[in-house]
Amino acid sequence: MKIAIVGDGGWGTANAMLLSGYGHEVTLWGAFPDYIEEQKRTRRNEKFLKGVELPESLKLTADCAEAVEGADVVAFAPPSKYYSSVLRNFVGLVTKDQIVVSLTKGLCEKTNKRMTVLAGEILGVKDVVALAGPTHAEEVARGIPTTIVAASADEEKAKKVQQIWSGPSFRVYTSTDVAGVEIGGAVKNVVAIAVGCSDGMGFGDNTRAAIITRALSEMKRFVLAYGGKPETLSGLAGMGDLIVTCTSSLSRNHSVGERLGRGEKIDDILSSMQMVAEGVWNSKVVHNLAVRYNVDMPICDLVYALCYENFDAHKAVSAIMSRELKSE
Repeated sequence: MKIAIVGDGGWGTANAMLLSGYGHEVTLWGAFPDYIEEQKRTRRNEKFLKGVELPESLKLTADCAEAVEGADVVAFAPPSKYYSSVLRNFVGLVTKDQIVVSLTKGLCEKTNKRMTVLAGEILGVKDVVALAGPTHAEEVARGIPTTIVAASADEEKAKKVQQIWSGPSFRVYTSTDVAGVEIGGAVKNVVAIAVGCSDGMGFGDNTRAAIITRALSEMKRFVLAYGGKPETLSGLAGMGDLIVTCTSSLSRNHSVGERLGRGEKIDDILSSMQMVAEGVWNSKVVHNLAVRYNVDMPICDLVYALCYENFDAHKAVSAIMSRELKSE
């Protein structure tokens, strides 16, 4: 098939390499022409996916029309903060006959909307497929066995994406609970900051397990209020993604939390990073939505306070541990 991947960050590049390895005709689009030319020359994406050689069969372009023309599938992978602005470049170029996939985990900082909702509204297409689960780009690019979920209201589209993406080291399941899958993929980044903060403060496995488990309860309440299915979060897009993001040294959100736990300021942390940490932006969106839906999310609320109100990490521990006692 002919497939376009929009966004040459680590995750977009890993997906482009995966699909190109299956023999599909894949074009990877990047926003900066000079960097695209550098990748063409070096066959490397050292800025976002170090140490991996891009296959010769993978095409690269900074031209929007060239990227998506004649494509059977168009998959979008820019960071959530820039998702809308990137997609607007493709208005009128993406057609209703193409399968549109969202590879981005997160919620829109300005509108609080999910990525598939934004894609549908901006591009004028229906039933955008969300692809989410426990996936580090660095591991997918190296062929490490990985599982993920393709979610769409149109079950046939989800199954089509399942068939296209599945291979020897990449297994795809399907779901019709798009809200549940996307919310899981967004909120887990916020939780990873909390776990990283705990690790940065020198706490141990007990604390890490407590945060992950109690955060899953928060996520289920949030998904229910949002209109998704809480049971979805018992699977790959919930618990699976929580485990990989909260416990891995490859997690940028966990790294942000670690540095917060060691006493660094959020502005200094973000200014020193080449790649984005979705959990920082998404903590604000999750906080705002939790207030709107009247959902109790104490862990996520404290991450928001750490990132946006300069709240002290040690005070956050006291605040969470001294809450009113209750049954589980």
